[in-house]
Amino acid sequence: MHHLHTQIQISAPIERVWSLLVDLPAHARWNPFVRSIEGPLAVGQTLQVAIQPPGSRGMRFQPTVLAVHEGRELRWKGKLLVAGLFDGEHYFKLEAGPAGGTVFHHGELFSGVLVPLFRRSLDGATQQGFVAMNEALKREAEKP
Repeated sequence: MHHLHTQIQISAPIERVWSLLVDLPAHARWNPFVRSIEGPLAVGQTLQVAIQPPGSRGMRFQPTVLAVHEGRELRWKGKLLVAGLFDGEHYFKLEAGPAGGTVFHHGELFSGVLVPLFRRSLDGATQQGFVAMNEALKREAEKP
């Protein structure tokens, strides 16, 4: 297993940050990492997700939605070919921050036999992609 976790303080209410996160068509406009998300945000549903880590070629995958807790958490799990080879449980969590702001947690728990082979890429481009998305979400949420 390998866990990536990032977080950022956003000077905007949770409701604002959540609305940006779940406005799936808008991701293409502001999100440099998750370039598109299509499908219903409902537990058990399959999404079509395209990501573009910095300096890497993009990839598409079809994760299953695991949790949608309004204003608190969005989580999905994807796999490479078959479960147990290279799986990733991706999460976005929001919590109240100081002065009405939001602490945005963004990470992924990777598991499977191929994880050690991809660890360098995960700690490099993938984590950089998470950070780039966090910073873009902050800019978007804090716009007047």
